[in-house]
Amino acid sequence: MKPRKVTKAVFPVAGLGTRFLPATKSIPKEIMTLVDRPLIQYAIDEARAAGIKEFIFVTSRGKSALEDYFDHAPELESELRRKNKTDLLEVLKDTNMDSGAIAYVRQNRPLGLGHAVWCARRLIGDEPFAVLLPDDVIAAEKPCLQQMVEAYDRTGGCMVAAMEVPPPKASAYGVLDIAEDHGNIVRARGMVEKPKAEDAPSNLAVIGRYILSPKVLTNLNRLKQGAGGEIQLTDAIAEEAEPDGEGVYGFRFRGLRYDCGSKAGFLQATVAFGLSRPDLRDEFGTYLHEMMAQQKAAQ
Repeated sequence: MKPRKVTKAVFPVAGLGTRFLPATKSIPKEIMTLVDRPLIQYAIDEARAAGIKEFIFVTSRGKSALEDYFDHAPELESELRRKNKTDLLEVLKDTNMDSGAIAYVRQNRPLGLGHAVWCARRLIGDEPFAVLLPDDVIAAEKPCLQQMVEAYDRTGGCMVAAMEVPPPKASAYGVLDIAEDHGNIVRARGMVEKPKAEDAPSNLAVIGRYILSPKVLTNLNRLKQGAGGEIQLTDAIAEEAEPDGEGVYGFRFRGLRYDCGSKAGFLQATVAFGLSRPDLRDEFGTYLHEMMAQQKAAQ
């Protein structure tokens, strides 16, 4: 039987963003701009391309700027119309969310990603749902979640985006224990959260895109704190790889993932996305070339 269509997505955005202090003292990390769009906009655009209609944000104190960002700005829009800046009005359209399309729930204690997803359980109900982590920005010709939705139509169960990582870095990720490898789709017999390099069952790491069965929420109800003292989403998904579960699949997506939760990753993404923009490529590329030449000459 074909799986139900995925129309809901959860965006866990309750973190404090301490790695980006002092910038995140007054603004949510998800509002920090990559070129000229905040990180959260990239995640929203990806979700929309995959057919998501309902957007659920799991927030915490100090995140009101996120709510304001997705609201209409009548004064700004009126001023742009008065000045006939229709191109900027078009840009603003992508930042506006229809009434009822977006919902916010609070995670009042930082108990991990599994707990954040569990906080949205009443809004998810008994439907399959996606989870997108805005820190992971993926440059792809076809958006990553859209690729996953198309693959999920064939597999059902739970699906996680996965990429190969050097074995020494596996300890920074959830890692798939692979039962069957069919190229871009693998069936997992389990998942291990942040294993030691020597204990990792593979080097196929899970990154921040998921399509999950509502059974994962039931599993989260039973879970206690796991690795790092947090309630791990990985543990709840891994239960579905058991013989009586709905199945867990890893999807090798086509694209490049940037870890914008780290300063180095954010800078790498800024360079990559800047050079991909036709309006910035020439000037920005020339600057980078000249800067590298100066550094080389100074050595």
